[in-house]
Amino acid sequence: MTGILNSVDQRTNLVGQNRLELLIFRLGRGQRFAINVFKVQEVVKLPKLRPVPHSHPHVCGVAQLRGKAVPVIDLALAIGLGKTRDLDNASLIVAEYNRTVQAFLIGAIETIVNLNWEDILPPPKGTGRQHYLTAITRVDKDIVEILDVERVLADIAPMNTSVSTQMLDSELIERARALRLKALVAEDSATALGQVRETLAELGIAVEAAQDGLQALQRLQSVVARGVTVTDEYLLLVTDAEMPEMDGYRLTAEVRANPQLASLHVIMHTSLSGSFNQAMVKKVGCDGFLSKFAPDELAQLVLQRLREFLNA
Repeated sequence: MTGILNSVDQRTNLVGQNRLELLIFRLGRGQRFAINVFKVQEVVKLPKLRPVPHSHPHVCGVAQLRGKAVPVIDLALAIGLGKTRDLDNASLIVAEYNRTVQAFLIGAIETIVNLNWEDILPPPKGTGRQHYLTAITRVDKDIVEILDVERVLADIAPMNTSVSTQMLDSELIERARALRLKALVAEDSATALGQVRETLAELGIAVEAAQDGLQALQRLQSVVARGVTVTDEYLLLVTDAEMPEMDGYRLTAEVRANPQLASLHVIMHTSLSGSFNQAMVKKVGCDGFLSKFAPDELAQLVLQRLREFLNA
């Protein structure tokens, strides 16, 4: 179990190459699911859990891991597959999302696969669990569903999207509304997109959404193809790191490599954290980096860009 994850250095070498590693596991009656290995701290056999009175129904207890109490979420139950029954063969995925560490109760761990983001596709329309998926892929000819863990966590503890009153500059916000300024947001999680949209709305900035990096790049290319300066069309680009078809690192690198797009202000907004990720966003040329989800910090970066734009 301890050897299933590669070293952090090996895994982070994939970032920026439009590649990722997925941890494949089973839930419920054997359906195959995945999450990005980059977010996983460790995988352990299910230890004894301590119950938490009055907790959310999806939280099945607390595990003591490396001296810390970590909440455990029954992932099958959270996405509508019913409570995990086979605890003898169950494991925990310990992962960091949105600045917090939590463990996900799962069934059997299978393997880790190394893929191109081009092999990761948006979920098909009309799938029953579509709102809990960010993407799908094929592994050994089988469909593997990549989970929107941010949606799972938001169901348990909804994120606050409101900007603190002291952060708001009414004059600046009114000017943004009068100019009908907008941001292009590249984000494959509907939950995360909604959070960004609500926060930017408080700042007077509209959101145009792209569901992955490739779609965002095509949107930007179409703007300059019409003869429009990209900064006249968008105040800034806010991009997630992990997305189907093209990740946020490759998207930013493509923007910086195109003279017609290079002046666009880019903020990397991701649930990935850590010093390595900050080094990567600097390497590819992002103007700002923010770990999800902190509305005041997002507002601060956006308002800073707004002031630069209005004073230019």
